[in-house]
Amino acid sequence: MHSSDQEILQLIQSPLGKEMGFRKLIEKYQSRVYQVIRRMVLIHEDADDLTQSTFIKAFQHIGKFQGNSSLFTWLYRIATNETLTFLDKKKKRYFFSIDDHQEKMESYLDQSGSMDGDEIQKKLQKALLTLPEKQRLVFHMKYQDDLTYDAISEITGTSVGALKASYHHAVKKIEDFLKEE
Repeated sequence: MHSSDQEILQLIQSPLGKEMGFRKLIEKYQSRVYQVIRRMVLIHEDADDLTQSTFIKAFQHIGKFQGNSSLFTWLYRIATNETLTFLDKKKKRYFFSIDDHQEKMESYLDQSGSMDGDEIQKKLQKALLTLPEKQRLVFHMKYQDDLTYDAISEITGTSVGALKASYHHAVKKIEDFLKEE
């Protein structure tokens, strides 16, 4: 049985229960956080490392959690920021242009037996790689995670209007890509 966010927070705030509270937090949310990150980076090892970084950051900053959102929304925000920072650093470190990065990820999709899905799923993944990272993130949050624009706004700190525009542009680009394929 999973503990509620309130029970987890009470444990974490108790000096004797902090470690147990974090264990429960990880048990409850690790899989969902990993999936959020994996969709952005594709590569299991990177997603695994970023999931760990997300929970380390959460541990370091739990005192700043104000309870205005759910613990998952707060973790989602940390995971998103960690992932975007990672992707940005990776491109700079390897001097990837956007096209080189996209090509490398497409090659990974083609060669990877670890990715689930048939040809349609691969085509969708390739279409998603053509999107700028923030559009891809908004698309994942809205389409795949079925989050509301208000929830996405809370996570990303972006206005609902800008998110709707981003999602619309992402969908249009995906449709165009799939028509060309």
